[in-house]
Amino acid sequence: MSDSLFTDRELDVMSILWALGSATVADVRERLADELAYTSVLSALQTLEEKGYVRHEAEGRAYRYHPVVGPSEAGSSAIARVLDKIFHGSAESMLAQMVEDRSLTRGELERMRALLDKRMRRPR
Repeated sequence: MSDSLFTDRELDVMSILWALGSATVADVRERLADELAYTSVLSALQTLEEKGYVRHEAEGRAYRYHPVVGPSEAGSSAIARVLDKIFHGSAESMLAQMVEDRSLTRGELERMRALLDKRMRRPR
């Protein structure tokens, strides 16, 4: 898998592939918020395949694209880059930014606290 973050367009495409499990260019194109040419969507999928994020298989005259990485794996890589580049490695600063900038419900905050408590109990 490539070390770079997804572009906005690539992330849109990957999100569709993750939701559907697999898709043709036409499937992706009809679910994108922007109206893009078929060739633009094909180009994005080919770039994702070159980066190692998707693979394809023939399906009649079309190709069906499958994600090779899941959202958690891709998210971990992206979060690590953001943590390093923006927060200079400070997970505390990143968490504080996330908590302060979002309108989190009490339930979300309680689930976050439970995750932190669980992590605190784990041996290093």
